[in-house]
Amino acid sequence: MTMPGHDLHPHTSDQPADDTTWTLDRIRALGLVTDIATAARIFGLSRAAAYDLAKREQFPVAVLKFGSRYRVPVAAILQALHLPAADDVQPPDPAPPAT
Repeated sequence: MTMPGHDLHPHTSDQPADDTTWTLDRIRALGLVTDIATAARIFGLSRAAAYDLAKREQFPVAVLKFGSRYRVPVAAILQALHLPAADDVQPPDPAPPAT
């Protein structure tokens, strides 16, 4: 039995099954830094292209290198995508007092 609105084959689109929709909340949930492969997926790059760009210092954002490992600051990803960092979000103005 299928439920209305549920597809039996959710991965039948043209995109690979591991493709992810990167929302603001999902990017923020990565923490302070992420690996270059994850950052590459966010920017729509292949892993190989990401490493090549990082080696040539042309990745879309600054990349930190620790030994042989690359790390990408999540705040830089958010900034490059013109998305607010968690601490940049301001609460809405309070409602004016009722008179």
